[in-house]
Amino acid sequence: EGEAIAWHLVEVLKPKVPVRRMVFHEITREAIARALEDTRAIDQRLVDAQETRRILDRLYGYGVSPVLWKKVTKGLSAGRVQSVATRLVVQRERERMAFVSAEYWDLLATFDPGTFEARLVAVDGHRVAQGRDFAPDGVLRDEALVRLDEPGVKGLAERLDGASFTVRTSEEKPYRRRPAAPFRTATLQQEASRKLRFSAQTTMRVAQRLYESGYITYMRTDSTTLSESALDAARAQVRELFGDDYVPEKPRAYGRAVANAQEAHEAIRPAGDTFRTPDEVKGDVSRDEHGLYDLIWKRTLASQMEDARGQTVSLRIGATSKGGEDVELAASGTVITFRGFLAAYEPGRDEPSDDDEERKLPQLTVGQEVTLLTLEPDGHATTPPPRYTEPTLVKALEDRGIGRPSTYAAILSTIVDRGYVFKKGTALVPTFLAFAVVNLLERHFEQLVDYDFTARMEDDLDRIASGDEERSAWLKRFYFGDDGDPGLHHLVTENLDEIDARAVNSIAIPRTDAVVRVGRYGPYLERGEQRASLPADLEPDELTAEKVEELLARPDSQSLGQDPSTGNDVIVRSGRYGPYITEVLPEGAEEKPRTASLFSSMSTESVTLDEALRLLTLPRVVGTIDDEEVTAQNGRYGPYIKKGAESRSLETEEQLFTVTLDDARALLAQPARRRGRGSAKAPLRELGADPTTGRPVVLKEGRFGPYVTDGETNASLRRGDTVEGVTSERAAELLAERRAKSA
Repeated sequence: EGEAIAWHLVEVLKPKVPVRRMVFHEITREAIARALEDTRAIDQRLVDAQETRRILDRLYGYGVSPVLWKKVTKGLSAGRVQSVATRLVVQRERERMAFVSAEYWDLLATFDPGTFEARLVAVDGHRVAQGRDFAPDGVLRDEALVRLDEPGVKGLAERLDGASFTVRTSEEKPYRRRPAAPFRTATLQQEASRKLRFSAQTTMRVAQRLYESGYITYMRTDSTTLSESALDAARAQVRELFGDDYVPEKPRAYGRAVANAQEAHEAIRPAGDTFRTPDEVKGDVSRDEHGLYDLIWKRTLASQMEDARGQTVSLRIGATSKGGEDVELAASGTVITFRGFLAAYEPGRDEPSDDDEERKLPQLTVGQEVTLLTLEPDGHATTPPPRYTEPTLVKALEDRGIGRPSTYAAILSTIVDRGYVFKKGTALVPTFLAFAVVNLLERHFEQLVDYDFTARMEDDLDRIASGDEERSAWLKRFYFGDDGDPGLHHLVTENLDEIDARAVNSIAIPRTDAVVRVGRYGPYLERGEQRASLPADLEPDELTAEKVEELLARPDSQSLGQDPSTGNDVIVRSGRYGPYITEVLPEGAEEKPRTASLFSSMSTESVTLDEALRLLTLPRVVGTIDDEEVTAQNGRYGPYIKKGAESRSLETEEQLFTVTLDDARALLAQPARRRGRGSAKAPLRELGADPTTGRPVVLKEGRFGPYVTDGETNASLRRGDTVEGVTSERAAELLAERRAKSA
C-alpha cells in the first residue's frame, strides 16, 4: 500500500527532481533520521502486487455480487476474504446445529493432608470417559472406556464409603513456560479483546492514534521480529526493572508465526531506542490509549525475559470398593519457583483451563494412606464448539494464510454491516441470510470460498511482489481460465440458469423435516403447507426440533382488540423487520391498513392495545419549518425526523412522541449523517450552543478519535482532554482555534 501511494504521488506530481522512497516504522526523530540516510527507489514490483490485489478484489466482488442479487436478495456483496470469513462462521454454526450433547459423570474427592482435590480417572483399569472422548453426535469414540451415568456413579460412591485410599504413584517433572512473541496485528487484536474488551476496530483506531503520536511502531504487521535497537531497549529495561536474573543470556528470536507473512514491518512495540513506561505516558494519552500502550509495553518486555520455571507433581490415588471395583483418582499441582516473564505479563486465553492455575499439592510418598474428606458425584455435559469471536475468527483466517493485517478489522466490520453476522456478547452469530449466501457459493463457486485456494492466491500475490510472477498474465488466468480452470468470467456468466434459487435459499434443520427459507422479506420456517415467521433475534442453533414445533403451532397473528375510533381489529404480527402492529380493514376497503413497528422495548407477548393504538398514530406531524412539514417516523434503522428530503436520527424511540419543533430545528441544523447499516453513531455528549455561531455543539467519536463540532467546524480533542472532562467552554475554545487556523 505504501509503495503504491508513493508511485501515485509521483504520477500525479511529476516532479522534476530525483525522487527516493524513505521507509520507517515509527514516528520518532531517530527513526526518521535513519530513514533519510537509507532511501531507495520505488519498487515497481510492490506497486504491481498492490494493484493486482485491488483488481482481483474488484473482479471478485463485481463478478459474484450480482449473482447474489439475482439468486438471494438485492444489496448483498461477495468478497475474496469476506466470503471465506462468512463461510467459517456459518460452518461453525452448522456444527453447533448438528451437535448432540452427551452426559457423563465422575467423582470429585477431597483428601487430607493438605486438603487437595482428586478426580476419578479409572475403574478396574479402564479409563473413565471425559468430554474429549465423545464425538459431535454424542457417541463415545472408544467403547473400551467406562461411561458412568448418575445412578452408576452414586452407587460407586456409596460402595467407596469407608474404603482405604493410598498413594500409588507420585511423579515430579520440571515446569517451564516460555513467553509469547511480541504483538503482530492479529495477536494485538486478540489480546485487546480478551483483556480490554476492545473490538478489532477499536483496537486499530486506538493503535493508530498511538502510532501517529509517536508512542508505538506501525500497527499493521504480520512480523514478530524486533529490531536490534528494540532488543537492546527491552533487555535494558528488564534488567533495570526486574534484575539480571530475568534477562536471558541471548536476545530471544521468534520464527515466522503466520502463513504467507510478508514481514514488511517489525513487531508492534513501544517506539524509540528507549521505551517509556506506561506511568510515563499516562498523563499524555487517553484511558484507552494508556490501556493499549500498557499491553504492548508489557508484552514487548516479556518477550525478552526468562522462562517461568517450577515443578509439576502428578499423583495417582487408589482404593478398592466394597463391590470389589478397583478405582484410581488423579491429582496434579504446579508450583512456580521463578516467575520469569510472568513478573511482567500474564497472557490472556480464550478458554482458560484448570491447568493454567498454580496449585500446590502436599508432599506425599508412594504407599502413604490419605484421608477421604468428601466424595461427590459430578455430572457433566459435552458442549458444542464455541462460536467465533472477533479475535478467534482473525486467528482462524491468519492460520489459513488468508487476508492481511491491514484488512482484518474491515472484514469483520463488513460481514456485520452486510447482515451476514450479528454479535451476541462477543460471539459472532451468522444469520440465515449468511447460510443462503454460503450455500450458493459452496455449490456453484466452490473454488472461490475454498480455504486453500484463497491462501494460494495470497502466495501468488507475494510472488508478484517478489518479481517471480507477472501480474497481467496471472490476472488473465484468474479471470479467463487456463489448463482446465474455467476462470471467474465463465463462472459468473455461464450456466447461471442452473442455479436453483429455492434450493440455495433453503436451510435444512437437523433432526426435523422442516426447512428455513430465506425469502424476499426475510427468513421463515416451512413444513409442507405450514409456515411461521422466525423471531428476528433467533440464533440458528436454537432452532431445535422442539422450537420448530413451538413456532409452527403459534398463530400467525394475535388480536389485541378493536380500535374504538374505527371499529377495526388491531393485531400484532412478525415480519421481515421484526414484530409490527397493523389493523384489519373491512373486505373491499380501498385504503391500505396502517402499520407500525414495535419499539425495541416491546414484545408480541406483552404489547397492549393502548400501546398499539399509540404506535398507529405514527408518523406524527411535529410542525412546519420553512413551509415544509416535519414528521417523526420509525424506520427500519430506528427513529428519525424528516423534512422534505432531509432526515436526522433520534436517539430513542420514545422521542417520536416527545420531540418538539425546536428540537427538530436543532437537529436539522446539524450535518446530515448516513442512515442505515454503518451509519454514524449518536453524539457522545451535547455541549450546548457555541458562543460564536450559536449552533449546537456535540462531542463525537470519529475515525481519528473524539472531536467536537458545531456542524460546520470540527476540532479534535487535544492531548490531556478527555471525553468525560470536556466542558462547553473548552469545546468553544477548540472550535475557535480551529476556525482561526482555517481563516
